[in-house]
Amino acid sequence: MASRRRGGSAMTGWAVRSRWSGAVLASTLLVGLLGGCTAASKRDGSGDGRPSGAAVPAYGRTDVNPQPRSRLREGGTLTLPLYRWPAQFNVHHVDGASDEMSAISGMLEPRLFARDAKGVPHPVPDYLRSAAVTATTPRTVVTYRLHPEARWSDGTPLGWRDFAAQWQALGRGDDRYRIADPSGYEDIASVRPGADDHEVRVTFEEPFADWQRLFTPLYPAAAFGTPGRFNQGWQDGTPVTAGPFRIGERDVTARTLTLVPDPAWWGTRPRLDRVVFRTLDPTAAVHAFLNKEIDAVNAAAADVYERLRDARDTDIRTGSAWDQIQVVLNGAAGPLRDPEVRRAVLRAIDRQALADVAGEGLPVGVPLLGNHFFMTNQPGYTDHSAGSGYDPEEAARILDRRGWRRDGADGVRSKDGRPLRLRFVVSQSTNRLGLDLSQLIQQMLRQAGFDVRIEKVPADDYGPQYLNRGNFDLVISRYIGLSYPSDLHAFYRPTDGEQIYANYGRISSPRLDALLREAGRTLDEGRRTRLYSQADALIWELAHDVLLYQRPQVLAVREGLANYGVPGLGDIDFGAVGWER
Repeated sequence: MASRRRGGSAMTGWAVRSRWSGAVLASTLLVGLLGGCTAASKRDGSGDGRPSGAAVPAYGRTDVNPQPRSRLREGGTLTLPLYRWPAQFNVHHVDGASDEMSAISGMLEPRLFARDAKGVPHPVPDYLRSAAVTATTPRTVVTYRLHPEARWSDGTPLGWRDFAAQWQALGRGDDRYRIADPSGYEDIASVRPGADDHEVRVTFEEPFADWQRLFTPLYPAAAFGTPGRFNQGWQDGTPVTAGPFRIGERDVTARTLTLVPDPAWWGTRPRLDRVVFRTLDPTAAVHAFLNKEIDAVNAAAADVYERLRDARDTDIRTGSAWDQIQVVLNGAAGPLRDPEVRRAVLRAIDRQALADVAGEGLPVGVPLLGNHFFMTNQPGYTDHSAGSGYDPEEAARILDRRGWRRDGADGVRSKDGRPLRLRFVVSQSTNRLGLDLSQLIQQMLRQAGFDVRIEKVPADDYGPQYLNRGNFDLVISRYIGLSYPSDLHAFYRPTDGEQIYANYGRISSPRLDALLREAGRTLDEGRRTRLYSQADALIWELAHDVLLYQRPQVLAVREGLANYGVPGLGDIDFGAVGWER
């Protein structure tokens, strides 16, 4: 599901802007809560942000074991799990837009800005000497001063042509480029050289508040400048790099990806000798961690946390991140094309019960979310879910009004001879928690008269063959790391044929699109927050999705691993990651 930014199945290891790396939830817990869910009393479902257990970590809290370079030993290997074998290394392509691929690309390609624990972006000095708004009239101009030693692996210096090629691919409306997100790039009027070869001037047709998120990662013009290079040139590898690491080995049989320090890197050499990514399903990843075959694994499920909290040589790290779980609704086909039927789905799902399942037994709280743009512990958060909460009687009334009647003994509603049937697509690598939540949702919707069929599909096909093609009615998604609000425009943007951006449910409206464009171009922070607030209220009104909860950050890490863990709203600097002496 759901990265960068990127729905998909939050439980599968594949997500829009993210991978799910949670683990097993005990079946006894499911049984205990299931009765409470299906027989729960009516709630207003206003999403008050109540934690289901422990307290929610404070805004910007991190847990990475920060250590200076002098306290780290030279060399060593870090082994991490992947939950889907990477096939598209271009994170700006719709098939590559995921959190895990963003992390890998950030090690291989230029990352101009990095965010701190509170999500504030700062220039990365290995690439930028400076970057600032240098003019506001008649148009906004951002001037980038590049590090003079920054070079691509083919020997070409980073320069304005790389910026121009990325703008042309993402911002010019050329449908031949299968892009994930044009926002920000579409507001650029020109990209030109500055005072010398190391300066780039980007002129905006309209101001863009989150300009620091653009050109990160930056890709080379030589391997990005045509639709063919953009779409196919980054499949199964990276033709050109400019990061502290390069690909050392890509073993298709063992499904491992090994990154090693690039000897041509002009910055401070990484402490690690190699970073190895192993493709594992979530259950296998837990076993691999306990067997000391990998060095970190998600522990954000009750039984896994219980198994790992006291494991030898293990450090449990918790914190606060931009991380949400939601159910994506396909509004382009089937019964959910009707927005009223989507509203019935919203009313039939007990979101608090699902948050309780996710948070049971964890050391951090799992609050409901009532806002798509801001987390409950983040400035700007306002709950707009009132009127969309759990109310099975209202769900029944909505379906009655739309002509879906309970006629048969099985309780499934039908209309014009068609059953009210939905396909809930999950990956075969979905972990137990994902299956438990899917089954809970299935039973809740069954109470309202939906016939929900859970369909497992191959993990490698889940994104390109199902999610991207709208080949589903329901999926669970995880979105992580979207601390720039404009990052989310792609999830609600009107689609155009195969150009879906990240709007996998294909649900939008001209008003919503206009609000998000205006918010992205508004420099005044207070007014911008109010515009996102209006947009969020409209997303609930459209029944675009079923927003569930703020996912907990609980990570089991090998003891002695430094500068790695839960970075708050920030980014992990893999060049600084290493093992304590």
